[in-house]
Amino acid sequence: MSIVHLQKVDVYQKDFLVLEKVTFQITTGEFVFLIGATGSGKSSLLKTLYADLPLQEGEAEIVGQHLSSLKNSAIPFLRRKIGVVFQDFQLLSDRSIYDNLSFVLNATGWKDKKSMDERIHLVLHKVGMVDKRKHFPHELSGGEQQRVSIARALLNEPQLILADEPTGNLDPKTTESIMHLLRQICQGGTAVLMATHEHNLLDKFPARTLECKLGKLIDHQLTTA
Repeated sequence: MSIVHLQKVDVYQKDFLVLEKVTFQITTGEFVFLIGATGSGKSSLLKTLYADLPLQEGEAEIVGQHLSSLKNSAIPFLRRKIGVVFQDFQLLSDRSIYDNLSFVLNATGWKDKKSMDERIHLVLHKVGMVDKRKHFPHELSGGEQQRVSIARALLNEPQLILADEPTGNLDPKTTESIMHLLRQICQGGTAVLMATHEHNLLDKFPARTLECKLGKLIDHQLTTA
């Protein structure tokens, strides 16, 4: 089943055309790398997918929503089906890990305290961070903060995770553990599109790769010998 379907999409950053005629699909549970030089359009493409940048040209269907006809009032519903993981974690520094996650659940319409507690426990368990639920972000290592960021992305059981350089601030050993975690999430049926500049990851964790290059998107299908 197709989770992402783009057909001849032009990606803009304000009035500047960053990528043109972008066409690709991502299916349920698929892991895909997004690579390219700095400024090549990786982040702009991801922002277009979660409706932070408007779709100006082409057809894009994301988790069942058509971006060309998406009203502003419907954007929060789209984002409940998409988890976003950032390079710099973007955790709220003035509250505990538990409160960071409950903040997101409150913002996305959860009401029942018991259900919220259960969901927070489940996602923290998935990323191995249950014992850190009372800690504040500054008390955690970079890898631990990124695990919490991934837990936050999983709260609403997304069909798709968009990860923008999720290992960019991490050491090699921590990077490897985060990659194993993301691949494990894929095996559970959630598609992952991960932007990265770390080309060594493509050798260690072979997967289909999309490359932003000279204003185009090149789809390198994974081939096995």
